[in-house]
Amino acid sequence: VQVMESGGGLVQPGGSLRLSCQVTGTILDAMTWYRRAPGSQREWVSAITPSGQTAYTDSMKGRFNISGDSAKTSVYLQMNDLKPEEAAIYYCNVREHWGQGAIVAVSA
Repeated sequence: VQVMESGGGLVQPGGSLRLSCQVTGTILDAMTWYRRAPGSQREWVSAITPSGQTAYTDSMKGRFNISGDSAKTSVYLQMNDLKPEEAAIYYCNVREHWGQGAIVAVSA
């Protein structure tokens, strides 16, 4: 099983980014986004189950949206109104499998 994120980049405060995560290999389980800001511990962001149930950290509700494709092999994280403190490496996780991370920078 391989997990690969994409879509990171630099955005101004208040801007938007869409992260993608593709999972190769046979797996059907909840897919989760985490992030780790410089000098901070890893933080749980959002998750989606194979049935489409979603969950978010409270501070992201209304700004972030997680979705998945019908094949259950990709998951997306639409992030709106990004704040400077949300600059981090965003990781995709499925069971014990992790991607290499996507860097999100938020700066004017």
